[in-house]
Amino acid sequence: MILEAVIGSHAYGLATASSDVDRRGVFVAPTEAFWLFEKPPTSVEGPSPEQLSWEVEHFCRLALKSNPTVLETLVSPLVEVITPMGEELRELLPAFLSRYAVRAFTRATEMQLSRAGRNLKPKQLMHVVRLRQVGLNLLRTGRYEITADRSLLAIRDGSMPWDDAVAWAHRLGDELAAADGPLPEDPDRARVEDWLVSVRRRSL
Repeated sequence: MILEAVIGSHAYGLATASSDVDRRGVFVAPTEAFWLFEKPPTSVEGPSPEQLSWEVEHFCRLALKSNPTVLETLVSPLVEVITPMGEELRELLPAFLSRYAVRAFTRATEMQLSRAGRNLKPKQLMHVVRLRQVGLNLLRTGRYEITADRSLLAIRDGSMPWDDAVAWAHRLGDELAAADGPLPEDPDRARVEDWLVSVRRRSL
């Protein structure tokens, strides 16, 4: 294990007494293990509840596709395990960030917003607003920051009228579509691959 962090509501600053503690980690399988017919697993669940760890290559592939949960692991302030190689991985964050991330977030939140509208789930709607705020800040500044204002809890607890919350989500979507900033069009795949090769060499 080179990196493990708490993600989700605890990392965003939106945890309540009933919030689960979600842990995500990254491990490096021995290089020799890839020479066998049976390859190492791409991910492993447990041993704690709500815990999932990715093998480093699979993690990098997901991060290059802007998987929000994977990217959160790189920026969470609640780091529980980190090695020098894990520090290198977190420092690699800029190589994963691009306009592709914003497009991925937009698609994901559109699907979530549709489900939220059909099923009236305030928690889901809160995270749509939160993720669109993250995407908007990323697009405008080039920085990936997940800490959220606790005012978003007003959506979850119902103190904000449902129609107002939905309108907020749509307004953020419009701002995302119109915003611009310093992000490159695509992630730096070559830089990520160079680092991954160095990991395989060092783990021989």
